[in-house]
Amino acid sequence: MSLKILVVSVEVAPYAKVGGLADVASSLPVELKNQGHDVKILMPGYGLAERAAPNAVESVVAPFDVKVNKFWKVRSTLKETDWNGVPVWLLNGEGLFDGIVRSEDVYTPGRDAYLYFAKAALEACEQAGWIPDVIHCNDWHTGFLPVVLRELGGEKWSQTASVYTIHNLAYQGEFGKDTLAALDLPEKLFNMHQLETYGGVNFLKSGCVFADQVNTVSPNYAEEIQTEEFGCRQWGLMRDLAKLGRLRGILNGIDVDFFNPETDEHLPSNFGLQSGLQGKARCKAELQKELGLPVQADVPMLSAVSRLSDQKGFDHMIRAAYGLLSFPAQWVILAVGDPGAAAELRKLEAEWPDRFRFVERFDAPLAQKIYAGSDIFLMPSAFEPCGLGQLIAMRYGTVPVVRRTGGLADTVREPENGFVFEHRSPRGLFDATQRAVQAYRDPQQWSQIVENGMRGDYGWESSARKYVEMYEAALASRKTAVAIG
Repeated sequence: MSLKILVVSVEVAPYAKVGGLADVASSLPVELKNQGHDVKILMPGYGLAERAAPNAVESVVAPFDVKVNKFWKVRSTLKETDWNGVPVWLLNGEGLFDGIVRSEDVYTPGRDAYLYFAKAALEACEQAGWIPDVIHCNDWHTGFLPVVLRELGGEKWSQTASVYTIHNLAYQGEFGKDTLAALDLPEKLFNMHQLETYGGVNFLKSGCVFADQVNTVSPNYAEEIQTEEFGCRQWGLMRDLAKLGRLRGILNGIDVDFFNPETDEHLPSNFGLQSGLQGKARCKAELQKELGLPVQADVPMLSAVSRLSDQKGFDHMIRAAYGLLSFPAQWVILAVGDPGAAAELRKLEAEWPDRFRFVERFDAPLAQKIYAGSDIFLMPSAFEPCGLGQLIAMRYGTVPVVRRTGGLADTVREPENGFVFEHRSPRGLFDATQRAVQAYRDPQQWSQIVENGMRGDYGWESSARKYVEMYEAALASRKTAVAIG
């Protein structure tokens, strides 16, 4: 059965990218389209999105009004561009999003802008004469879309199901009780089984309660968030959803056409299992030159490409740094985020000028070069819903060292394709990295690990079919929100 699917996200690559959500929101719809479904992507009409669009951007309909509440009506526009054959809708209202011209500012609009976005998403579809079978919402910013669909959608939307994907349970969008009034929602919804959470309103919980199906981005993370340790105060809700058959884990994929070392235009030399790995050695030498490090083929190069935060394990990377750099090894980190961690990394660079580089900026081309040119990719996350870095690294022949959590546990297996440690500590990271460096010094063993990683299936085909199964389950169980507790 071919479905009409609207995928909604506040970041979509290449139009606006902060993290892995942007990659998922652009690559999953393409695979769904390839499998025969009618798919559209809806995102805020940021100023930077129009400028970043590789194809023409055109208006879909004439400007229209969106009544958010009885006091606030927003003049809105809907424009369309194309991403690999999938229409991308850019929705904007009276300067709410078009003033955002940097990726760093994507998450600055605030509660009312996201409430408008939820209400306007339905109006935009109506204006365009296209009512989807399924609305696929992503992360807390879209959490009120399932609420609006059920409570305010009306007959036109009575057959449309919603699914809600949790990319990171730690970010929930918590606001005051007045959130209900901001959408003219009835007071009766403010109860613990629906919109109330610890005296306020929680966007993520609201999306989970009102959506027909909920998923996380790896099977292991779906299990973890049902525990107090990883449940971020929502573990009881997650357990109840699981008991009701409304929670599942579907592993993320990556765009294997874009992340392809045999064709990647950012690389100084392409390589692959069929064409040979000589190009990877050249990528390493060129990366060392670009970073101003000594060109040393026999010294392992460690790398990390990530958001700079303790969640990504930078607290333990910093504490383990002296040991890691004494192997000997070279190490490059490309990251932006926590200022305190950045200061510590700059100190390391000053102390180890021939072994360590910290690049503090968002730089997608350099990221590709690092994935291709390094040998060992460090990802010691405190928790990791799925993780894309380890998938990209393995695709480029770089061996991951990860902590056994979330999607990292689902994708990296020692000694087959990487190295894994259990307990979150600098010592655990050091020991696992030491095992990786020892394997690096055994060319036969290392070549086998690299090859295993590069042969992995990291594309979207299998996972997209699982999403379709979830969409069909959502349609089958289409109903109004009920008490979950």
